[in-house]
Amino acid sequence: MSWPYRIGIDLGGTKIEGVILGEDPIRPIRTIREATPRGSGYEAIVEAVCDLAGSLQGAVEGGGSATIGIGIPGTISATHGRVKNANTNELIGHAFRADLEARLGSRVRMENDANCFALAEALHGAAAGARCVFGVILGTGVGGGIVLDGRIWSGAQGIAGEWGHMTLDPEGPDCYCGRRGCVETFLSGPGLERAYRDVCGETTRAEEIWARAGTGEATAAAVVESYRADFGFALAQVVNLLDPDVVVLGGGVSNSPGLAEDACELMRPHMFNDEVRTVVRRHLLGDSAGVLGAAWLGAFPE
Repeated sequence: MSWPYRIGIDLGGTKIEGVILGEDPIRPIRTIREATPRGSGYEAIVEAVCDLAGSLQGAVEGGGSATIGIGIPGTISATHGRVKNANTNELIGHAFRADLEARLGSRVRMENDANCFALAEALHGAAAGARCVFGVILGTGVGGGIVLDGRIWSGAQGIAGEWGHMTLDPEGPDCYCGRRGCVETFLSGPGLERAYRDVCGETTRAEEIWARAGTGEATAAAVVESYRADFGFALAQVVNLLDPDVVVLGGGVSNSPGLAEDACELMRPHMFNDEVRTVVRRHLLGDSAGVLGAAWLGAFPE
């Protein structure tokens, strides 16, 4: 065929999603989703990813080859090539990319999953055509990725865009990263749930808290208003530094009513400018944006 095939794999904490793209940049020829063997050790994850890649390779017509891109919940160290800063602990300290390349016999591109999300939305989604894009993940964790002129900017240490581990409150809750009061501890779904539980003692899902706020429940409304204020403050710090054309919101919490629509007003008190021209949009590519971005990693030379 005249177009290249691209395999993309998104390694998540609960599921591994894989796609293979052909001529259409956002509609896969085949999609596979499997449970992540979390808790079964590093080798189980390597085997699961290799099996998935092999199954997707089988969809290539005529026995041809495909580029392979993988999004992971962490970063590859530029110093030693091993995984760091991952919330899937089994990956930390392992040469994940090199191990996969040895098993698959193919070159593998690998990036942080939030970077993959940002790339997909910058190329073919809510920020298509924008020069500087900041992609935000508000879900089980809080992540971010930067795309400049259609290319991921991962930085000298591979941590560019990691606003989830900027400090929002030095006296705040403990974070898995070893510090306290990170943005993630406040703006993730579990962070919102913790704030509600701390007030009323009830464990409730984030979307339900937002729904209760909409019906006028005082506790939920107060917790949501605090979340919105923290969101505006934290995102304004990123915009003050990066000044992106478009911010794209992804992850489950990003679908909360009014969050994207009110983002500029929530940032306004904290902006170093007399106007907010940044465009804030929800994602267009849905839950599969990350895996599509991973597939598109193979479109760029290293």
